[in-house]
Amino acid sequence: MQVDLTDLPGVMIVTPRRFGDARGWFMETYHADRLAEAGVALDWVQDNHSFSAAKGTLRGLHYQSPPRAQDKLVRCSRGAILDVAVDFRTGSPTFGKWVGVELTAENARQLFVPKGFLHGFVTLANDTEVQYKCSDIYAPDCDGAVRWDDPDIGIDWGTAAPVLSDKDAIAPLLRDAPRPFAWEGAQ
Repeated sequence: MQVDLTDLPGVMIVTPRRFGDARGWFMETYHADRLAEAGVALDWVQDNHSFSAAKGTLRGLHYQSPPRAQDKLVRCSRGAILDVAVDFRTGSPTFGKWVGVELTAENARQLFVPKGFLHGFVTLANDTEVQYKCSDIYAPDCDGAVRWDDPDIGIDWGTAAPVLSDKDAIAPLLRDAPRPFAWEGAQ
């Protein structure tokens, strides 16, 4: 696996190696030892799988607050997405900054999104499937969101009129959202 750092400390792009022949290809999408070498040593407890029928479907920006905060390892197994992480840690020098990475079934890249970051994605193709590992189980009482089009964050999603859930359409702006995460200094 190749692990590349992003402009947001802790957020990483993970690219598995593919081994192909006349039959097709094989790859390890997760390998605990290799990720631990990159500083990601977690016990994943939940796998999620989403399907979005239409191009331009946007899911996010979501977080799960302590005590059930989640790290995520996200990949696109069909279609394509722009996957986004936003620093949501109060006091962080990169608070409110974002990074976006195109994940596709073809490029096999994955995005590691640690606790303390908002997460969201927009589909770049119809019939897109996204799978991700979580380090804690879903807890509805810890579920939160920030508006996808918050001007203080300024994400370029590539669409002005995405397909949204009701929850995402009415999420608060960053300045009005609870602040459940604090930056703990240099990591």
